[in-house]
Amino acid sequence: MNELVQLTACEAVESLRKSEVCSSELIDAALTRMDDTDGAVNAIPTRCAERARVNAHRLQESMPANPPPWYLYGLPIVVKDLSDVEGVRTTYGSTIFADHIPTTSDIMVQTLERNGAIVLAKSATPEFGAGANTFNEVFGRTCNPWNTRMTPGGSSGGTAVALATGQIWLGTGSDLGGSLRIPASYCSIVGLRPTPGIVSAGPRPLPFDNLSVHGPMARNVKDLALMLDALSNPSRRDPLSRPKPSTSYTDALHMPTIPKRIAYSPDLGIVPVDPEVATISEKAAHDFEALGATVEEACPKLDDAEFIFQTLRAVQFAATKSDLLQNHRHQLKPEIIWNIEKGLSLSGQEMAEAESKRGKLFKNVTDFFDVYDLLICPTVAVPPFDGATRYVSAIGDHKFDNYVSWLALSFAITLTSCPAISVPCGFNRDGLPIGLQLVAAPGSDARLLEAAFAFEQFHDFKHMVPINPRPGNTNREPAP
Repeated sequence: MNELVQLTACEAVESLRKSEVCSSELIDAALTRMDDTDGAVNAIPTRCAERARVNAHRLQESMPANPPPWYLYGLPIVVKDLSDVEGVRTTYGSTIFADHIPTTSDIMVQTLERNGAIVLAKSATPEFGAGANTFNEVFGRTCNPWNTRMTPGGSSGGTAVALATGQIWLGTGSDLGGSLRIPASYCSIVGLRPTPGIVSAGPRPLPFDNLSVHGPMARNVKDLALMLDALSNPSRRDPLSRPKPSTSYTDALHMPTIPKRIAYSPDLGIVPVDPEVATISEKAAHDFEALGATVEEACPKLDDAEFIFQTLRAVQFAATKSDLLQNHRHQLKPEIIWNIEKGLSLSGQEMAEAESKRGKLFKNVTDFFDVYDLLICPTVAVPPFDGATRYVSAIGDHKFDNYVSWLALSFAITLTSCPAISVPCGFNRDGLPIGLQLVAAPGSDARLLEAAFAFEQFHDFKHMVPINPRPGNTNREPAP
């Protein structure tokens, strides 16, 4: 494995800053690593090497005189295939847009490029980011590098796999029901769902929606903080965007504050959890006691989370994709058709009830964080599963009647507008990664990163990636 791809993002950026390495060398190293590994995992369906080289040369010729501390100095990154990159094929994982080439980049991409990032490739996503298993009819199935027979999760599965295999140093993802956190858990990397507005994005068809957010993915917390610094920037084109914090997220890690009172819940009171996942997660949560925290079992009241999320998610699908249902139904996967039709069939009373109940749930959570500094639970209720399975239909004796319900541990947190991060916390008996979800009060992203960093320093998981893909069944056909 080339030593350059084994550098952390912070190490690579520092080497760029000192001119010990140049951006073109990192581009070459990343492309070689993609050649060596992507045949086994299918994480990077689209590359834009020539665009990257042109931008790297332009950056070298016009380096700012006083770059900000979060400047990336030409570090290559990947962008999830849900976000537009000017002049680069962007499919959203759909055959409807198989040949789509945007003429402008998403605000998020523009921000990263202004801060010295070089977009090198687009990473795989399921169709329109729907579902926590990364496969689509355009590019096929993406495989988990820890066992290529297994799913890497989704919907930011391509980015997670690219990071875990050393194809790239940083990457973007997005999160509605857990799409930054779930693949981070399944690939043993780090994924942050930030407080809505921290990362400006768009223009979007629903600019006031605060369920969907964009965020960073990395191999470790320090790299993640650097990327969040490079991502966070207010934009008048995003009505939810927040001002940049006075203290950078990276600086916040220099003297991390350990949470004093931590709540742990094995299941948030709303979904069954695989026993091995529960055991590993609980042990990891109690590791905070060695850092000086008190850990006790507690959870805010989240009983209505399923109804609220399923209703509001369906409204979002109906609002943004009903025209696709009308004009391209035969090209949509069944899960998306179900979600759009559910949204179109909702009554005004159901939508009003979901909004009202979300308000009560939010109060429950903010009251909870008056008492506790941090909430911890497993990131996903089950370990990585066979990639040929579209989604988890049962946990134990509990059956699910749709493709979303098994994701309750992550989508319940989405409703709260709290920042949430998945950090590696162990492996099951089959050697598959397990992630721990840490949640802090809304707007407390820096405190959350500090807690995640302290946990990471107490363990050795960050040194376990990048890895070479570990063979399983490498059939990359879409799930049936």
